[in-house]
Amino acid sequence: MPIEEMTTVLEPRPLPNFVETKAVKDITARALGYVAAGFPIHFRGVSGTGKTTLAMHVAAKIGRPVVMIHGDEEFSTSDLVGGEYGYRIRKVVDNFIHSVLKTEEDMQRRWVDNRLTVACKHGFTLIYDEFTRSRPEANNVLLSVLQERMMDLPAAREGDGNYLRVDPDFTAIFTSNPEEYAGVHRSQDALRDRMITLDLDHYDEETEIQITVAKSGLSEADATSIVRIVRALRESDAIEFAPTVRGAMMIAKTLRIRKGVVARDNTVFRQTCIDILSSETSRVGDRAHHSRAAEVISNLIDKHCASRPMPAEGPPEPQQPGLGPESEQPVLEMAGATEGE
Repeated sequence: MPIEEMTTVLEPRPLPNFVETKAVKDITARALGYVAAGFPIHFRGVSGTGKTTLAMHVAAKIGRPVVMIHGDEEFSTSDLVGGEYGYRIRKVVDNFIHSVLKTEEDMQRRWVDNRLTVACKHGFTLIYDEFTRSRPEANNVLLSVLQERMMDLPAAREGDGNYLRVDPDFTAIFTSNPEEYAGVHRSQDALRDRMITLDLDHYDEETEIQITVAKSGLSEADATSIVRIVRALRESDAIEFAPTVRGAMMIAKTLRIRKGVVARDNTVFRQTCIDILSSETSRVGDRAHHSRAAEVISNLIDKHCASRPMPAEGPPEPQQPGLGPESEQPVLEMAGATEGE
């Protein structure tokens, strides 16, 4: 098996249910323009703003095979470039003279190229997701790769000399959270200077509505109510962290499974909004924050959602014995639920 085959390479394909509003198309066009000019690009933004999804979308537009790396605190340079893993054993048996048997054994450490080397060698698109979660010294190898288009190779690697010329088709796409996030290192100025950084903020209302519809299958009217609750909470000063469109998608997907209704008097909807948005807007988990957030969220539900209309003909049918109201009925069918991202 060739060494390259030990690295997983992804075939770029259009992402299912990917939403391309004017705002998304604008970011994509800018990113592709910088790639065409020969620059690596860097999507930076808070969690939940779609950095990784957008990176995969841009990679699909580029059309080259994709190699993906996820930043890790434990990474070293060898985790990017390669290293000696396992052994190669060679045994020679010489029986040329029938009465004499000679054997020779040789055991050597086996070098395996890791993902960065494979991408540079074959001109693949590299997506380095959350690259600032790796220690800065592990990423030093990227400096010459991005600027001089040359990779320094360890002496232990056989063949190709001491340097590897980066294939002209090689492209790098980076993503990261802001530096104030827990577990995030400050990237080297020299590395950041070699890439074009596009800061991603929360999308406009129309884009967030379309994303919620595409990812959950809810109607546009229901998605609009959910997104407006999330956006209003984001603009309030009663929370620690601003909720993102991810919160809207989580609410919408949960409602599909639990058969909830986007209405102010539906207990499943109200409790789902409180649970998800309280969780997303705080990292502390204290009772005071939860109570304050729950009150604000309840008020926003009352403001942006109507009551559920009663059936036109007569009172509601009685519930079956042993079952609570609609909001508490067990879910029996899961096949219709929208798959996760």
